Amino acid sequence: MAAQKKVRVAIIGLGFGAEFIPIYQNHPHAELYAICQRTKGKLDQIGDHFGIEVRYTKYEDLLADPNVDAVHINTPIPDHAPQSLAGLKAGKHVASTVPMGTTVEECLAIVDAQRKSGKHYMMMETVVYSREFLFVKQLYDSGELGRIQFLRGSHQQEMAGWPGYWEGLPPMYYATHCVSPCLHLPNKRAESVVCHGSGRISEKLTAKYGSPFAVETATIKMRDSHLCCEVTRSLFETARQYIESFDVYGDKAAFEWTRIEHEPCVLHRGERPERVKVPDFAHLLPEGIRRYTTKGVYDADEAQHLSFIQGSGHGGSHPHLAHEFISAIVEDRPPRPDAGASANWTMTGICAHQSAMKGGERVAIPAT
Repeated sequence: MAAQKKVRVAIIGLGFGAEFIPIYQNHPHAELYAICQRTKGKLDQIGDHFGIEVRYTKYEDLLADPNVDAVHINTPIPDHAPQSLAGLKAGKHVASTVPMGTTVEECLAIVDAQRKSGKHYMMMETVVYSREFLFVKQLYDSGELGRIQFLRGSHQQEMAGWPGYWEGLPPMYYATHCVSPCLHLPNKRAESVVCHGSGRISEKLTAKYGSPFAVETATIKMRDSHLCCEVTRSLFETARQYIESFDVYGDKAAFEWTRIEHEPCVLHRGERPERVKVPDFAHLLPEGIRRYTTKGVYDADEAQHLSFIQGSGHGGSHPHLAHEFISAIVEDRPPRPDAGASANWTMTGICAHQSAMKGGERVAIPAT
């Protein structure tokens, strides 16, 4: 039997995107074929460091290269949807960092383009491949949690000093880190959302997007389910250590993500709490990329991307994400999440902000 052809991947955006380069280089079914970065100096620096010969400063030129099978987009938020649409229309498989887009229309357009193209789209949501989520999923699948009664997600992060497009961004526009685990565990879609804004950010920050709220908190009704969940987001002028957390309450056991980084999580069996050390799940991965669940791609912390450092390595999720994307292409099956789920998770946040701006009116989330 002939050896299986490797998926030739191109990475677009080499800040956070560089974290994935050696993962693809060491995946048994992938070839890191090309990289793309507008700044040629940085492009060549990264290309030389990782030994990548094919380099582009223009995304359009990369998409015209017939050798590229799949693109992994790691560019600024406003570029995600346009570049994803361009990639699908060019006949490439597409992975994109979060969020999928910034409007409902963008999300629905990507779902439509994916279906018409016959290619695969995956939003690379880190939390649902973190070791904490994989641990909770293991508890749920084994029956140890019992029947789910409620879920809660929280993502609080100070974005001062990040690139300018972040300034004043409505908190729920970047909500997938707390929305996704609440919907992915029970395998449900969000049907509608009610959200309230709280507090105020400075007038300078408010001016950019017209969003005044320091914190937004939403309750989400799930489609075809008795469940609802609650999510909270803040981005500016709210004192809190970085946290991406996910809690799930079952009738037999409940899991609460640690509230302080590097401290143990808590598992409640009935009314008895116990601190638990969440195991790593590198054994689920091909041997060549297992080491990337516990370390970044650089030796020195100062070379790591800020999101990797501040997010404590995103729970070891990066190799799991790359493996799922490549596996879905090789096996010709929808990735987890696929375009429909990615759109639902993203639109939940967009619709939540609409609700907050309308004083807490319920907003329906378009079906995908």
